[in-house]
Amino acid sequence: MTLREDSGEEVMIEVEVNCPDAEVARRIARDAVQNGLAACANILPGVESIYLWQGRIEAEPEVALRLKSRRTCFDALCALITRLHPYDLPAIIALPVLAANPGYGEWLHEGTGGQGG
Repeated sequence: MTLREDSGEEVMIEVEVNCPDAEVARRIARDAVQNGLAACANILPGVESIYLWQGRIEAEPEVALRLKSRRTCFDALCALITRLHPYDLPAIIALPVLAANPGYGEWLHEGTGGQGG
């Protein structure tokens, strides 16, 4: 698979969002994978976030969630995360995958609702 959307092939992405705890991260991860919006999710505990919110510097423990997906799934994935996430404004960020090992793109495509790759 290539990253060039204009080639007609889909762009692989990794979507990142921090969650307040592992329970929220697991719920989002399971729903995303079950609904074919992500092929895989990684839950990474032990994140400390320091951020500016409503004019104040805040510091909170969080759990990082990484979702392996495709660009065409992003809008639906973003909607799912927003619906299940308790934050007023979760930071949902998609990063392009620049390279992947052979077969990974096909696996990701099939895991996100695509037909054989």
